[in-house]
Amino acid sequence: MASAGCPENSRPLYFWGSTGRFRASLQTDDPRVHDPLSAGRRLASRAIVWQAGATALASLAFLPLGVRDALATAVGGGAVVAAALVSMLIALGGGIGTAGIAMARLLLGMAAKWATVAIVLLLGLAVWHLPALPLLIGVLVATVAAVPAQLLNR
Repeated sequence: MASAGCPENSRPLYFWGSTGRFRASLQTDDPRVHDPLSAGRRLASRAIVWQAGATALASLAFLPLGVRDALATAVGGGAVVAAALVSMLIALGGGIGTAGIAMARLLLGMAAKWATVAIVLLLGLAVWHLPALPLLIGVLVATVAAVPAQLLNR
C-alpha cells in the first residue's frame, strides 16, 4: 500500500475514528420499541382514568345536595368516560393502516364519542328525569379532567 501514497502503518481516511473490534454493539436488550398506537392507547387510558376520578370526586361533592344530584353528576361524567372508551376502541383499535384509513377511524371515533355523550344526556334528561345542571357539570368536569393527563405525558 506504500505505492498509493499512504505511509506503511496508516489507515485510509475513511477508517479514522473507527474503534475497530472494540466498537460497541448497536444491539440492545431494551424491550421498549417506539409504537405510536400503544403510546396513543396509554395516553387515552390515562385520560379515562383521570376522567373517572374527577367524576367520582364531583359526585361526592354533590352528595350533600341530594342523591339525585350526585347521581346526575355521575351519569354526566360517566357519559364522557364511556364515550372516551368508545372513541379509543374505534380510533386506535384497527392497527396500522394507510393515512386515509387512520383519518377515517379518528373521525368515526370522534363522531361515536359525541353521539354517546348525546344519547346518555338525552336518557338522563328525558327518561331518568335527572336534574340538568349537575348532569352538565358532570360532563364538564370529566371533559376538563383529560387535560392534566395530556399535560403529564411529557
